Amino acid sequence: MSANPLLLLDYEPSLERLGDDYYDQVAAAEFPTYRLRFRNDALLPKLGLEPQAVSDTDFVEAFGTFQAPRPLLALRYHGYQFGEYNAFLGDGRGFLYGQVRGTDGNLYDMGTKGSGTTPYSRGGDGRLTLKGGVREVLAAESLHRAGVLTSRCLSLIETGESLWRGDEPSPTRSSVMVRFQQSHIRFGTFERLHYLDRKDLIAILLDHVIEVYYPHLAGTSDRYALFYAELVQRVAELAAQWMSAGFCHAVLNTDNMAITGESFDYGPFAFLPTLDPSFTAAYFDHFGRYSYGRQPAICRWNLEMLQRPLERVIASSTLEAGLATFDQHYERAYRQRMLSKLGFEVSEHPALDELLKLTLQLLRETQIGYHSFFATLAQQFAATWREDVGHIFSQASVSPGEFATLWQAWKNGYFNLLLSLPEAEMDTIANRLRDHNPLTVPLRPEIETVWDAIAQHDDWQPFNALLESIRAR
Repeated sequence: MSANPLLLLDYEPSLERLGDDYYDQVAAAEFPTYRLRFRNDALLPKLGLEPQAVSDTDFVEAFGTFQAPRPLLALRYHGYQFGEYNAFLGDGRGFLYGQVRGTDGNLYDMGTKGSGTTPYSRGGDGRLTLKGGVREVLAAESLHRAGVLTSRCLSLIETGESLWRGDEPSPTRSSVMVRFQQSHIRFGTFERLHYLDRKDLIAILLDHVIEVYYPHLAGTSDRYALFYAELVQRVAELAAQWMSAGFCHAVLNTDNMAITGESFDYGPFAFLPTLDPSFTAAYFDHFGRYSYGRQPAICRWNLEMLQRPLERVIASSTLEAGLATFDQHYERAYRQRMLSKLGFEVSEHPALDELLKLTLQLLRETQIGYHSFFATLAQQFAATWREDVGHIFSQASVSPGEFATLWQAWKNGYFNLLLSLPEAEMDTIANRLRDHNPLTVPLRPEIETVWDAIAQHDDWQPFNALLESIRAR
């Protein structure tokens, strides 16, 4: 038996037990070369592994050549893509490698991207460009640092092929990635079963989801209703996390919505440079369906579409009642996260809402950098801000210009809130600002700079330095 600790993990056949109505067994592609470019040592303790006990060769054996402890499963699903139903989907360039119980007791999926063709490749090559893999690593680590419930990349391996893509200078380099998250079961997994008129399979899958991912609801007589209501809350909170983090997912099709309420599958994502509700990340989103400002509404619409398969086993009135709570969950979560970014504990103090309103107005009208504003706030905040309003942002390089009145109103509001708090609270505010405001968020220019170094000189130092900066507190 191999001594590779990644292969010796206690893999569970959780989804596999449901039977092949939900997946196809597939084989991984063979690649010319395998070069480990990224390994996420921060995730290994969650698997009960010490990073020093896992070699780079172990990663390549498990997540490059895919010496698999269990069958590789390409999952079946459909989905609404840009509002139109697509019955020709499924894992087209990936599979479920395995499921492992974490040290926290939760079950986690290891899912691949770029691992070869499957029955759902639809004429594609089943590969992932190296640039696409680099981008997903950066997206996931940035969102994790920002407090978003997100998948993360466990590994990225360059595989030595030349790929042709219409949206990248080609030929471009190939890679295979392993994604780590709670579940790859999607809204579209249920939608496919509805399309096939398989009420029986919907009920089996729903019971499985509740048993594995909502165990606190298992055994209750109204578990189906409670499940959907909790899913609505999780998705509303996820939308609030994206919006406060200034993140535009770009492709919020129902096949990209996880049944656990996690964020995953990062393609043409972007962190917005300035607060602009119409900001759209995907060049092919011609009508801005998935623009930054529309994300909460789209998430709600996706939940509404999920009602169609769930209505086979849950009363429609019950589903409507659950969905009706979306807005209140979103507003509460967004308010909480934005106040935390401003350094304040959430309370019903009316001045907090006035400051939040002023902050959004300031960011929208001045078009100063969304992320740099909060990073500067975290860096420059000091207890002396409570002594004199003139100390607030005194070192900022921002010229108020025509917005001097708005800037002063914001400073006055911040100052008055500080005055209303005990002096001993200033350290707590400083810590909260550091916790909720990353110093580095990778905007498109930073990502392109990192990729240029890799593409032109095979220089990975800027990538590693950017990752280190993203993770810093």
